[in-house]
Amino acid sequence: MKIEMKPMSMPEAKKLVETVEGEDGKKEIRDFLKKFTKLKEKEAEEMRRELEALGLMKIKEEHLVKVIDLLPEDASDINKIFVDVGLNEDEINKMLEIIKRYR
Repeated sequence: MKIEMKPMSMPEAKKLVETVEGEDGKKEIRDFLKKFTKLKEKEAEEMRRELEALGLMKIKEEHLVKVIDLLPEDASDINKIFVDVGLNEDEINKMLEIIKRYR
């Protein structure tokens, strides 16, 4: 069996938890995800596609996941996610436009 590690948003994790067999900690994980997940899985997928369509080479998979999970409200919130990358004002505004549609 090949195990792959990749960043996953909370809506994606919620779907994955449902496919896991057994109950070892599953209830606690489900409760946590239910409490902190802001978007439905379909909305998260659409938002990811739109953010990827911006074609910003600076954005890594880990960044996308955090943006989807946290839904930042302004430029300072986005800059807290992108601490290792410098985004210009235009890039930030494009991302905020997309995020506002899903909030």
